[in-house]
Amino acid sequence: MSEPGTPSLDQLNVFLAVVEAGSFAAAGRRLGRATSAISYAIVNLELQLGMPLFDRERTRKPTLTPAGEAALSDARRVALSVDSLRAKMKGLSDGLEGEIGLAVDVMLPTERLVDVLHAFESKFPTVALRLHVEALGAIVHLVHSGVANIGISGPLLVNVSGIERINVGGVELVPVAAPSHPLAISKANLPGEARNHTQLVLTDRSSLTEGQDFGVIGMKSWRLADLGTKHALLLAGIGWGNMPEPMVSADLAAGRLKRLVIPEWTRGEYGLHAVFRTHTPPGPAGAWLIERFVSQIS
Repeated sequence: MSEPGTPSLDQLNVFLAVVEAGSFAAAGRRLGRATSAISYAIVNLELQLGMPLFDRERTRKPTLTPAGEAALSDARRVALSVDSLRAKMKGLSDGLEGEIGLAVDVMLPTERLVDVLHAFESKFPTVALRLHVEALGAIVHLVHSGVANIGISGPLLVNVSGIERINVGGVELVPVAAPSHPLAISKANLPGEARNHTQLVLTDRSSLTEGQDFGVIGMKSWRLADLGTKHALLLAGIGWGNMPEPMVSADLAAGRLKRLVIPEWTRGEYGLHAVFRTHTPPGPAGAWLIERFVSQIS
């Protein structure tokens, strides 16, 4: 038995038109061709594949055979892939990026990120996205090294040449602990009391800000690389720490965590900035991403 041939894209499009329109005549009207041309294309496709795709004998309306049913999903997948390829090439010819690397600070509220990515997927369906979630100086490091095109970074205490920054608001940080923690039990903590208890601190994995501390009060600290782990330890009553308010608002409302009153705590806003390399500014999709983040604070 001979191997099936390779159908053309046009043959597959005719096949799909017949299935979707319900008849050879309707497919012809949709494609602007004579019914005889549609019939000829289907016959050639069946000869290529070596199997009948439509049952023309038992019904006046073309009905898919088992082979036709099996071929349908693959034909649709091929057609969608080609359409996607053509749209991507059209976008590239118009200056649209093929892919964007986006690095975001772990402190960025999830609701803001979801809003941006949901709208981005709808606005730029042909642009692939690589998402990195990091902390502190690691965001600027990814952008500076070219791993990411755009970053949403927290505050940096150092200047990095070649990096442009655009304010995109911030998030409130609140000191919290489990209700059983001594700092939560006390109604009024004296100055210096927080230093006597273990503070959970998000560590910076970037060499750009290595050795710098952000909001560290406690004399004893446990440094963690993951904000989710820090959250879990706080709920378990291990240490105290500063957390983005949106991440712990439900815990505060339910009493699983308590907001601490600490005299030394003065930093409430964790500023966020969109960052990119000045010598390789964002293209249309990247610029739209930044504008979307900016629009969230207006």
